[in-house]
Amino acid sequence: MELAVVNTSGSATGKKVILNDSIYGIEPNDHAIYLDVKQFLANQRQGTHSSLEKSTISGSTKKLHRQKGTGGSRKGSIKSGTFVGGARIFGPHPRDYSFKLNKKLKQLARKSALAYKAIDNSIIVLENFNIDEPKTKNYLNILNNLKFNDEKTLLVIGEYNDNIYKSSRNLTKAKVMAAKDINTYAILNASKLILTEGSIEKIEEILNSEK
Repeated sequence: MELAVVNTSGSATGKKVILNDSIYGIEPNDHAIYLDVKQFLANQRQGTHSSLEKSTISGSTKKLHRQKGTGGSRKGSIKSGTFVGGARIFGPHPRDYSFKLNKKLKQLARKSALAYKAIDNSIIVLENFNIDEPKTKNYLNILNNLKFNDEKTLLVIGEYNDNIYKSSRNLTKAKVMAAKDINTYAILNASKLILTEGSIEKIEEILNSEK
């Protein structure tokens, strides 16, 4: 797949890059994407939720009335979850929601997400650039020049750049990541994927790694 390279002004530079078909030209695997996104969202959960059960709630353990002969139901404790102010029945407790996935499957999921972006023509290649000082206006001007100011964007750069990251973090629809940090969820969550020239080789190196 061949794409033209544009600069931060939105103008064509005359350069072209070829995106590797072993990544951007594969048949997307929906199940791999599902598992990787599920793992990503599960790993974001704190799992600190907790509730009080009968053994931990305060209250009397005295039996409310005799077992039989009242004409009513059996009631063992005022702490029962069937009473207002009683314990939580089968309530949540602290737990770890994270789980592991095979590295090859995660690679396939990211390749599939990138392939979907290629199919949708949602990838743009941007000339390598730098921002002298961290200002939101600087990054917003770049998005305006690319006509992406109203789009959800993910900019992938070759190496982490503090000024670029800080210039984008106040924009709710814009996200910046280093090539080594990209994940399936971030790729699919963006409507437009912006790859810098320096990130393309890094992505290929990571996703075609045999280790």
